[in-house]
Amino acid sequence: MGRLEPLPAAAAPNRATFLELFFDLVFVFALTRISTRAFEDLSHDLDRVQGWGAVTGGGKTLLLLLALYAVWQGTAWTTSRYDPYRVPLQTVVMIALVCSLVMGVAIPRAFSQTGMMFAVAYVVAQVSRPLILAISLGPNPHRRLKVRMVVVFSVSGVFWIGGAMLPTNGKVMLWTVALLVEYLAARVGWPVPGLGRSTVSKWDIAGEHLAERYQQFFLVALGETILVAGFAYSKGPYQASHAWAFALALATSILLWRIYIQRAGQILGEAVAQARHPASIGRSAADTHLLMVIGLAATAVGYELIIEHPLDQIPGPWLAMVLGGPALFLAGRARFEYEVFGRVSPSRWIAILVLAAGAVPLLFLPGLVATAGGALVLAAVAVSDARRAHGAPPEAAATPF
Repeated sequence: MGRLEPLPAAAAPNRATFLELFFDLVFVFALTRISTRAFEDLSHDLDRVQGWGAVTGGGKTLLLLLALYAVWQGTAWTTSRYDPYRVPLQTVVMIALVCSLVMGVAIPRAFSQTGMMFAVAYVVAQVSRPLILAISLGPNPHRRLKVRMVVVFSVSGVFWIGGAMLPTNGKVMLWTVALLVEYLAARVGWPVPGLGRSTVSKWDIAGEHLAERYQQFFLVALGETILVAGFAYSKGPYQASHAWAFALALATSILLWRIYIQRAGQILGEAVAQARHPASIGRSAADTHLLMVIGLAATAVGYELIIEHPLDQIPGPWLAMVLGGPALFLAGRARFEYEVFGRVSPSRWIAILVLAAGAVPLLFLPGLVATAGGALVLAAVAVSDARRAHGAPPEAAATPF
């Protein structure tokens, strides 16, 4: 097999491999489990969702989504720094694939019966990746970073496994601590006493490849919204109100795609390639896409709630999914635009303010009206984007990074 070496950016593949695309398919399933869990929290006990229970339920679901994204992101960065056709890299991807599938199976009951299943799968995915790389890199200087990552993930793994043995509140507390340790360690260069730390500017990545991976993960999340809408409508009944709710859900997904892809979504790879520090914009884009994916997940939950209860006056937590999901997406999309062009279109912030202002009156109207309102706001943003681009030459990337 030979020793593994980091690839120079010029030599790295620009397109995702078939194994990486296979890996992404698991996340279509895993994200539907996230939506299922959130839907159950918001639909089974209407008295509880009116109060604190909706907040705690949403927080627990977000915790699981952050863990899923951490596995995907770590794998995507790895395949953007090393040859994805080498056996060690393919082993890393296959382990992450299996562990992500197990995590997806465990998600709906992760804070009760399947907590240990979720925790073990997560720890195995996170520890095995830097461990395999540390062994395969041999004396390469990059090996020190992988060793530090093994140490950090092993320490956080104690919190994951220990939390899985506790009741729900203890589980939430320890798992939150574990994620904080991991996310903070990544921000400050994986510091370990005696082993030092690294700076993000020194992390070599294949910009075009990583940009494409983020685009593909967004499409996975967008595809999940369509699956959720289809599954919800297929349960019936097929009355006019349910059909309208389904049609609005599909229209919303199409608008989300249109807004994302409008220029910035097409040239992220170009922006990364032009950046003085490609890893900096890569890390920023990771946070941005996470925010947009959270928005898509919330939007999908809103689809299911409204398709099943189109004419009901909806409680506040339901409206938070229906309008808050698109608002979170737009906030992420505004940051995405800044990463690529160094500016933000006013339509993004205006649309967010309109969604927020419309929340109060829409509390007293059927859920179908709220869904239609959200779709109209997104349509206005899409039209604004199209008008700005009409007749003008394609805007070039001008990243501030």
